[in-house]
Amino acid sequence: MSGYSHILLAVDFSDNADAVAQRALQLGAAFSCRLSLVHVVEFVQVDLSNELVLPQELELDQELLKTAQRRLQTFAAKLGIEDCQQFVVQGSTRREILRIAEEHGVDLIVVGSHGRQGIQLLLGSTSNAVLHGAPCDVLAVRVKD
Repeated sequence: MSGYSHILLAVDFSDNADAVAQRALQLGAAFSCRLSLVHVVEFVQVDLSNELVLPQELELDQELLKTAQRRLQTFAAKLGIEDCQQFVVQGSTRREILRIAEEHGVDLIVVGSHGRQGIQLLLGSTSNAVLHGAPCDVLAVRVKD
């Protein structure tokens, strides 16, 4: 098995994001490979009695994307990740992580996993969805709820 050349870290800004990032940093150092960060902003559903509110929705979406970009830059700086690609995109978390991985030749995706059970397991999770659709290896880092 050859080493990894490009790791994609999916960042959700949760309390456990630092622990997941540390695992990605350890692997990046061990394999001397590139590290990219991705954060996905889910679409905001605004329904004000079924009236068309497109301008307000666009403004809200743009503000959420700008805020996420600032947070991702701060997150990277806090962890000492200076030289990395950062992607902030909007859409389905699963689809966007997989799209970024495929478009940028990623060979390892690192995500956090809460290890849910019962009904939460049946409903699925982001890490599970990424695992089953990924074009490359996936490391699901177990985090505590």
